[in-house]
Amino acid sequence: MRILVDTHCLLWARAAPKRLSRRARTAFLSPRNDLFVSAASVWEIVIKHALGRLELSRPLEEVIPEMIAATQASALPVTQAHAIQVAGLPPHHADPFDRMLVAQAMVEGLTVLTADARFTAYDVEVLRA
Repeated sequence: MRILVDTHCLLWARAAPKRLSRRARTAFLSPRNDLFVSAASVWEIVIKHALGRLELSRPLEEVIPEMIAATQASALPVTQAHAIQVAGLPPHHADPFDRMLVAQAMVEGLTVLTADARFTAYDVEVLRA
């Protein structure tokens, strides 16, 4: 399975893996799955940290690459095709980062690993975290 990891799932996988469902933890560990972390998620982490809504133990420049490496995920850049896909999305979700993840999942044919039930309103495969 090709899985796009939602931002909170990436954070939970590193700091609080018990918050993830057993199925989600298995998905992270299975060598049969290809995991992806969006540049939009990295951007979201940076913004939350800057606003004081996310505390990190070390500098962002160390923590973010370490989190991604620990999950053995590949980086997924934001492309023009992803941005254009966002324009056609119904307004089920107001969060711009999550809307980008939905668009990326649609364009790239990825399953989204998330605990956010609003993702199911879109035409994407969802793996509940």
